[in-house]
Amino acid sequence: MKPRVVFDTSTVVSALLFASGRLAWLREHWREGGCVALLSRATAEELTRVFAYPRFRLSLDDRRELLADYLPYCQVVEVTRKCRRLCRDPNDQVFLDLAQSGEADLLVSSDEDLLVLAGKTEFLIETPAAYRRRMRGD
Repeated sequence: MKPRVVFDTSTVVSALLFASGRLAWLREHWREGGCVALLSRATAEELTRVFAYPRFRLSLDDRRELLADYLPYCQVVEVTRKCRRLCRDPNDQVFLDLAQSGEADLLVSSDEDLLVLAGKTEFLIETPAAYRRRMRGD
């Protein structure tokens, strides 16, 4: 059974923007159906907003192309349940609530505000490196 996974924005952005980066493997992982990536309206809006940051210098067509490498492989979840654990960064709560509502197996993030909650939720929370080791069976 494929794991149901919430990827935070920084993980998705790194995977999509840096084709030779340490998270580039996630693109193939999504395309090949290695997981069920979960997405909510709030997380999709944040991803779209982040891609529009001036520092990335992405045209509208570039942003659309990047989103086309992720969104079609996601299952959209309506967030109807809140996670009992609150994130110390309120902006990251959307990922916890998505994981709770989407009955995620895990949340993948490099954000310390989320990682400190590992072991305190109904779903696993781990770094992209730990997730990769899990997927490889290391």
